[in-house]
Amino acid sequence: MVLVVALGCIALLSVIALAALAAGRRAWATSFTYAGSLAAALVLLASALAQLLGGLPAADLKLPLGLPWIGANFHIDALSAFFLAIVNLGAAAASLYALGYGRHEHDPLRVLPFYPAFLAGMNAVVLAADAFAFLFSWELMSLASWALVLAHHREEDNLKAGYVYLVMASFGTLALLLAFGLLAGSEGAYAFENIRHLPLSPAVTAAVLALVMLGAGSKAGLVPLHVWLPLAHPAAPSHVSALMSGVMTKVAIYAFIRVVFDLLGTPAWWWSVPILAAAGASAVLGILQALMQTDLKRLLAYSTIENVGLIFAGLGLALAFQANGLSAAAALALTAALFHVLNHTLFKSVLFFGAGAITTATGQRDLNALGGLIHRMPVTSVVVLVACVAISALPPLNGFASEWLTFQAILLSPQIPQWGLKLLVPAIGALLALSAALAAACFVRAFGTIFLGRPRTLAAEEARDVDRWSQAAMIVLAGLCALAGVLPGFVIDGIAPAVSYAVEARMPAQAGMEWLTIIPVATSRSSYNALLVFVFITFSASVSAYAIHRLASRAVRRGPAWDCGFPDASPITQYSATSFAQPIRRVYGTTLFSARESVDMPRPGDLRPARLAISLRDLVWDGIYAPLARAILKAADRLDRLQYLTIRQYLSLVFALLVFLLVVLASWS
Repeated sequence: MVLVVALGCIALLSVIALAALAAGRRAWATSFTYAGSLAAALVLLASALAQLLGGLPAADLKLPLGLPWIGANFHIDALSAFFLAIVNLGAAAASLYALGYGRHEHDPLRVLPFYPAFLAGMNAVVLAADAFAFLFSWELMSLASWALVLAHHREEDNLKAGYVYLVMASFGTLALLLAFGLLAGSEGAYAFENIRHLPLSPAVTAAVLALVMLGAGSKAGLVPLHVWLPLAHPAAPSHVSALMSGVMTKVAIYAFIRVVFDLLGTPAWWWSVPILAAAGASAVLGILQALMQTDLKRLLAYSTIENVGLIFAGLGLALAFQANGLSAAAALALTAALFHVLNHTLFKSVLFFGAGAITTATGQRDLNALGGLIHRMPVTSVVVLVACVAISALPPLNGFASEWLTFQAILLSPQIPQWGLKLLVPAIGALLALSAALAAACFVRAFGTIFLGRPRTLAAEEARDVDRWSQAAMIVLAGLCALAGVLPGFVIDGIAPAVSYAVEARMPAQAGMEWLTIIPVATSRSSYNALLVFVFITFSASVSAYAIHRLASRAVRRGPAWDCGFPDASPITQYSATSFAQPIRRVYGTTLFSARESVDMPRPGDLRPARLAISLRDLVWDGIYAPLARAILKAADRLDRLQYLTIRQYLSLVFALLVFLLVVLASWS
């Protein structure tokens, strides 16, 4: 029943997309599209939670569509139900937000038809149970999101963002197509149920693992496959950016888990090595790049890369533990990863919604052009502060709980017998600890520059808070960040069926623990009580505030503000986002980003202002993608000659190709 309802909602989203296209520029089109999408997402969310928490049995459904004699197979189990809930939690929040934010869209016809199609594609990926249905849904998701990235195609750099995204999406789909081809084998067993029972050689297993890392990793934003993400997220409307960062990357993570933990069979310990290496690189490079950015949405995009690295670190640890028969540790690591999947959906959606509110109110995304918005946008400032604290992994909010579980799993790594992993896992743990510290610095910088101090521009000075729909969406998600952080045991128990499905083990039940304490493995090792931490922070802060207001002197004293030696009181003399990042840029930027600072200091008597220019480069782009693009263009120029051949030469090429294919076929058989 749940699967039928879910597929019905996907069909409803497709109908809404067609209706939005037919509606054109009518005034009711925006409200109709987002209200319908909100209703469908809420029904899908309720269905997913009923499947996940209600203990319902897995269900299958076959539709007479797709490949001949195979059809389109759909399936829902605990794992797909968890990710179905993630997709529709983010979709419902984005749709609610867009009811207000979407009214500011100057060209709604370029957004409205593709938005419900995007939601339909993501939901269909999670429910697909054969290779054809999965890849078809994956392409629908990719093409709809590409159209949304190009919604503002007249703005500078957006065409490049759409081009790079389309190329990377096509590359990822090709990698997944080859992976499913290897999994299906010569028998053409495209249904997932048939793939599970096929024996795979070590060579095929290694090839599938590499292809899935390329296909799913490119969509998730793993380094070095991340280059599209900081281009596409700023280009898309903010509610779409929230979906791409908070939800679509999780669909890619679902694809990775479905193939590696489910279809590939029993894991080998070495599977975790490339995953952990990519995770550590993504976590550190992503947050360092975020610290260097002055564009708010680019900052959030690079932060997504860091959080995807954290999630893949948990997945790699789960594979390493599972391969060595350490079921309790594997359950802990996978729980940490899935918990962070939920957490990232919550706080990153709030942050992108906040970025959209700030852009709507000020017309600015440059951190150095903002400031003082805490007085002009009080609701937005509070919810963004909650999200910044959560993403910085500070207690008692939800980001700390999932990262704490990840580090608890890392501390169990001495049980792994392989010396390579014994050395690699602590190194990855050190990188994750560094990324956590840098994340805190990154979001202190972002929040302080945007909301504190004085307005740096007239637009920031005249800003006003956004509409009630947008505020409601941000408040709901911020409240869930706090709730999941203060009561993480209930979330862990809710995730447990999905964890049990993937690794055939689960963490101990947490809801019955004394004082709602989290105990990852056993009481003798470690525990964390978020509720007591929350009570302590609230009590100590309240006592401090009371003491300051009641016991301090009531005398009012006024004096000139300390000007740091600069008598000019202009807001431009405040600490900026660029100056805040300068120490970290000078430590890491020279080697990791080829950072260069150039100062133009006028000579005495010259009335020109002094200028500081900073240049940063993405070494992954310069070292991999730029040479590859040049090679492809050069090869295209060479192959361009083929269109000028004679008919005799064309026939000769066709004959040679036919002979080659016959030789390949003969050798294969």
